[in-house]
Amino acid sequence: MERRPFGPVPRNVPVIGQGTWYIDDAHRPTAVAALRNGLDLGMTHIDTAEMYGDAELVVGEAISGRRDEVFLVSKVLPSNASISGTVTACERSLARLRTDRLDCYLLHWPGSYPLEDTFEGFERLREQGKILSWGVSNFDVPDLEAAWAAGGEGRMACNQVLYHLEERAIEHAVLPWCEEHGVVTVAYSPFGHGVFPDPTSRGGRVLAEIAESHFTTVRRVALRFLVRRSSTFTIPKASSAEHAADNAGAGAIILTEAELARIDTAFPLGPRPRRLPML
Repeated sequence: MERRPFGPVPRNVPVIGQGTWYIDDAHRPTAVAALRNGLDLGMTHIDTAEMYGDAELVVGEAISGRRDEVFLVSKVLPSNASISGTVTACERSLARLRTDRLDCYLLHWPGSYPLEDTFEGFERLREQGKILSWGVSNFDVPDLEAAWAAGGEGRMACNQVLYHLEERAIEHAVLPWCEEHGVVTVAYSPFGHGVFPDPTSRGGRVLAEIAESHFTTVRRVALRFLVRRSSTFTIPKASSAEHAADNAGAGAIILTEAELARIDTAFPLGPRPRRLPML
């Protein structure tokens, strides 16, 4: 599994990680087995959030006895993101995850509390060793500018955003801003929602042809396209150990410039939206 620097974090992180949104809807032993198989295959970046129902409990069970292998990320809800609320929310997440620390802690999306307050909470947690770094999620360029000013230069590790082949809005401005400021981009929902790709569509056929030439799967090709830039990571969810293995296989694929160009053409960027998409 390829690993890359993760902003200011003094640790290289796998380009393909594991998301956990809705993982608590699955059969608990199956979900735990999927996460553990992902760890075995090098997907040691696990992302969760207090908003994700019982996902933190599932993750806590999956990483039991293996905590030091994992780059563990969780998120605070904007409604909890006051100074004291951020600290309390993190401590609650730590208890559910059965750990004493997070490798990165994120503000889930911009909210009503001043960013200065949220980031002061983050810094208190960092000083106590309860988090090792912090970042944001679902931040558009104006939000990122405000966060940069509020948090200080070089402190924000990442921006986690919606990014898949049929939703490439971040490429207009968010991704360039992050690259310019040394902030990594983490793509959530990298397969979108529903059936992806449509095998009868032009894009689906292109992915299938490229996958066949590499003796691999369409899902792996799609994931590899999303991490083609050195600043991007992705966190697909897996519903089974078999799906986890499929996702992990994307970490070893090398796509040619011609193949990347074909995918780029088959899934056009489209116009820049007024608001950054979240779903």
